Amino acid sequence: MTAAHARPAPPIRLTRRGRTVLLLLLCALAAVVLALGSPPSDAAGPAGPAPTAVVQPGDTLWSIAEQYVPDLDPITAIEEIRELNDMPSYTVYAGQRLRLPARR
Repeated sequence: MTAAHARPAPPIRLTRRGRTVLLLLLCALAAVVLALGSPPSDAAGPAGPAPTAVVQPGDTLWSIAEQYVPDLDPITAIEEIRELNDMPSYTVYAGQRLRLPARR
């Protein structure tokens, strides 16, 4: 047989199982492309500026803790406020700006 008389190769035929496997591979490839192309979530994004409060005449750490951090036990909130502001004592002064714990 010469090259001029060669028969063309028959087309590739997929069985039902072959089509299923091919479809699953294409779906897996699409899932990988979507996962790699999606934007990152904001779940672990950078936090905004820490909340602050300005001490008013007559304020105490206890009243500030109750007013600005009501979801925490006041004693815990006071200790966090002191730690955030490097406070050696429990005394606050009118006009003083305090960093507050982030709300949870």
